[in-house]
Amino acid sequence: MLKGQEITVLGAGIAGLGVACALAARGAAVRVLEQADAIREVGAGLQITPNGAVVLRALGLGAALADAAPRARAVTLRDFRRGDAVFRLDLARHDRSYHLMHRADLIGLLRKGALDAGVSIELGQQIASVTTSDTGATLRHAGGHSETVPLLIGADGLHSPTRAALNNSGQPFFTGQVAWRATIPWDDPTTPPEATVYMGPGRHLVTYPLRGGALMNVVAVEERDEWAAEGWNHRDDAEAPYRAFADFCPEVRDLLFRAEEVYLWGLFRHPVARHWWQGRAAILGDAAHPTLPFLAQGANMALEDAWVLAACLDTADRPEDGFASYQERRRARAARVVDAASKNAVNYHLRPGPYRAMAHLALKLGTRFAPDLAARQFDWIYGHDVTRDQG
Repeated sequence: MLKGQEITVLGAGIAGLGVACALAARGAAVRVLEQADAIREVGAGLQITPNGAVVLRALGLGAALADAAPRARAVTLRDFRRGDAVFRLDLARHDRSYHLMHRADLIGLLRKGALDAGVSIELGQQIASVTTSDTGATLRHAGGHSETVPLLIGADGLHSPTRAALNNSGQPFFTGQVAWRATIPWDDPTTPPEATVYMGPGRHLVTYPLRGGALMNVVAVEERDEWAAEGWNHRDDAEAPYRAFADFCPEVRDLLFRAEEVYLWGLFRHPVARHWWQGRAAILGDAAHPTLPFLAQGANMALEDAWVLAACLDTADRPEDGFASYQERRRARAARVVDAASKNAVNYHLRPGPYRAMAHLALKLGTRFAPDLAARQFDWIYGHDVTRDQG
């Protein structure tokens, strides 16, 4: 049982704040350690799909989600050169909600939810290394001092010290793809809450409005041999995506021409962690299963992890039993999502030729005659509700 249990969480991102909310709601005394000296408005857009939205609602954050990010209506796939629609998927289902959201707004509502639940958040806490035992976890701070905590949850991202304590280092590999990210001032409240994907040879570009049309989120992905550093905080030449997508339709070129701040992200595939727990420590989110962005599941999988981890700890007689149940219930699903996301970019990057023409014709016919067929392809992702069924 979690009532009164002291738990330390490393990282005040989506995974860390999400699990802090879930643990505190079950009575745990939660302390979050964040290495940054402030929780700033960083990142860009993300998509909250139904499997993530159910967790936010179960945490009591459904109204805050609706205020920050109204429901998305549709996703449209378009040809890169002409801009004409190839496929349109209606997202306006009463039983499942999709939301287009600024990452900072999601962090903000999770932070408020955590503070309202009594979570303590300590900033400027840089952890150099973690060691685990059967009685606790020892944190060595960057300043040199150490402390031992009774239970540790590592939500400390791609380069997680907690993951390193639980697993031998697995080397990521460059996928041969890079992504530019930008949020462009838009100031058009009439822009419909829809996502658009422009599909081209070896490239695709995703756009959707944020904050009621105040911003337009852009993610432009290109296949190339030239390596780029991992992480979405590396500034790049604002004209670079404009040059890379110069043969795309005028709508895309006009949008990229307006970009003033552009960030370049090298896309790497990481192995899913073999061990998600050891002794009195566990990991979740990107620390356990970094995911490429091609199914928009990074934030949603972190929220799923958070709910299941808290529920498993709350029903276990010992923390170790709860951690073991959590890994058993989550690892196979996470691995399947990571693999599906890795393969999905291929569908957007088809080269001109008979196969591309046939694929686009099939999508157009699907829009006309069987619009629900494509949606059902990913029912196993979006229809999964961890708040109802943790299996």
